[in-house]
Amino acid sequence: MPAPLLEIDGLHVKYGNVEALHGIGISVRQGEIVTILGANGAGKSTTLRAISGLLRPSRGEIRFEGRPTHAIPAHERVRLGIAQAPEGRRIFGTLTVTENLMLGAFTRTDKDRIAETQAWIYKLFPVLEQRRVQLAGTLSGGEQQMLAIGRALMASPRVLLLDEPSLGLAPLLVKSIFQVIREINRSTGVTVVLVEQNARAALKLAHRGYVMEVGRIVMEGSAEELMANPSIQNAYLGRRVAS
Repeated sequence: MPAPLLEIDGLHVKYGNVEALHGIGISVRQGEIVTILGANGAGKSTTLRAISGLLRPSRGEIRFEGRPTHAIPAHERVRLGIAQAPEGRRIFGTLTVTENLMLGAFTRTDKDRIAETQAWIYKLFPVLEQRRVQLAGTLSGGEQQMLAIGRALMASPRVLLLDEPSLGLAPLLVKSIFQVIREINRSTGVTVVLVEQNARAALKLAHRGYVMEVGRIVMEGSAEELMANPSIQNAYLGRRVAS
């Protein structure tokens, strides 16, 4: 089995004196889609923020291609190949669609390839090309989510971190967003780590998954194994399994 592309080992993260992650371990191989499931407050978004460098661990390691990265600044992790589309989109509302996308490429100097990446993103999300000179703050919620994903892709990442991409979106738009995520993974081999409240959609998309409860990993397995697990069905998939 190949070595993990991204590995978390014994990771602890605190907010002040309150510990949010209690020594978690996660492993992600090249080309996988791995989802992290859990209730609100379980530590899912905290995990992504620690991977991307927005939070500094109090203990433990984050390794990318075997190299410890937990002490590397966030912008340098982008250069290494780790990019995040954050929860709530966090687009720049007073800038245009194109300006938002170009901010995603701030670590790159290969102008021709940047233009190619931008053209590819417009093919993935045609509505963004139609809105390219429009202020991002005037886009719909779904269009802003497309822009947040596109901005992360402009960094040409090896690992794409997606935090609640379906949040607040209509079911048809959720389906469309998840189809694009699958296409990104299939066509480019970009590894995806997905935090998502819609457990059913996430497990249909992912290869493997982890389940978090109160800052700890309590279960892991293939997407099929987790989908078939009675406790996962009861807790996250809305099914009642007879005892």
